[in-house]
Amino acid sequence: METKRPTVPAAEEILGGYFPVLDHGFVALVDYMGSDEDVERAARVSYGYGTRKVSATRGLIRYLRRHRHTTPSEMVEFKFHCAMPMFVARQWIRHRTASVNELSARYSLMPLLFYTPAQEQFALQSRSNKQGREGGAPPEVYRKAVEEWEGMRRRAGEAYGWLLEEDVAREIARIDLPVSTYTQWYWKIDLHNLLHFLSLRVDPRAQWEIQQFARVIAGIVKRVAPLSYEAWVDYDLESRPLTRTERSVLARLLDADDQGVRTRAGGSASRDDLGAAGLSAREIEELAEKLRDPGAPDFELDLSRMRSAEEMGAAMYEAVPSSFD
Repeated sequence: METKRPTVPAAEEILGGYFPVLDHGFVALVDYMGSDEDVERAARVSYGYGTRKVSATRGLIRYLRRHRHTTPSEMVEFKFHCAMPMFVARQWIRHRTASVNELSARYSLMPLLFYTPAQEQFALQSRSNKQGREGGAPPEVYRKAVEEWEGMRRRAGEAYGWLLEEDVAREIARIDLPVSTYTQWYWKIDLHNLLHFLSLRVDPRAQWEIQQFARVIAGIVKRVAPLSYEAWVDYDLESRPLTRTERSVLARLLDADDQGVRTRAGGSASRDDLGAAGLSAREIEELAEKLRDPGAPDFELDLSRMRSAEEMGAAMYEAVPSSFD
């Protein structure tokens, strides 16, 4: 039966498809409600669906995003099915603007799937960032780490299976599974709050693992609401606010009016000049980063990697303790 609800062909193409993330994780768009046109309709409180030119819709969406008028974006919603390591889930759940229903290990049996970082993601502790990593660790350290992880996980999995065989309550049996264990959930969120989530989680300063999930979700948003996605990239993701002092420094270097922007003859600002203007060393580095060409992020989905729900379900089922399949 044909539906009367608005649909987006690019979104319909991936609806119900599962995109692998990390070694055992995934992201799937289960359902969506609305599109860019619904953002416009909410802003105009209009019933004229399908009567506007794309250019008019794009112009309004960009105006709304540029001037932080966010409530029309709350009219578009996404429902995802995701599987991720528990430590990623604990970061993810801090975004408290979504409806979440997570797999319950009190009720269901946990697939014994564990995340192992690839060697290129195995790094030492950052010396400048207490919650970051930097530089590659020696290969022998990586090999030993994998050996230790595999031993701990094997013992944890065996203990979990033994407790279940002894008919110990599942809510007790699960308590020593490591945070590398994969969990999964349904996650429903509106477009406005989803874009805020993505701004924080595709950022290079976010933990690499959650970035990988956010990048896939960004690719899904691009298909459901491409004009909103474009405005988000331009006005949020790749936008950088200027402080009063930074504006003052730039005003000494540039002439700007409604006719355009021109550099002032001989204008320059050395590090000492910026320091004298009141910028700290950290602020000088941040200003330099703000003024570099941001480029264009690529969150395009690779459809060749999309899997069916049956394929993903089979992989999860195979990892359930064998005595209980």
